[in-house]
Amino acid sequence: MALDVRCEVKNCVYNKNGSACGADEIFVVSHKGTKATNSEETDCKTFKPANV
Repeated sequence: MALDVRCEVKNCVYNKNGSACGADEIFVVSHKGTKATNSEETDCKTFKPANV
C-alpha cells in the first residue's frame, strides 16, 4: 500500500502543502468499466473542490 500519495491538483480540499494528499482514502475509477490500459483512462473520484 502506498504511504505517500502526491497530487498536483491545487484546488482540491485534500491538497496539503502543495502536493501531499490528506484524504483518509483514495478512490480511483476507470472510464472503461473495471479495467484501464493507461492513466488517461482513470480519474480520482476522491477529488472535492476547495472553497478558494
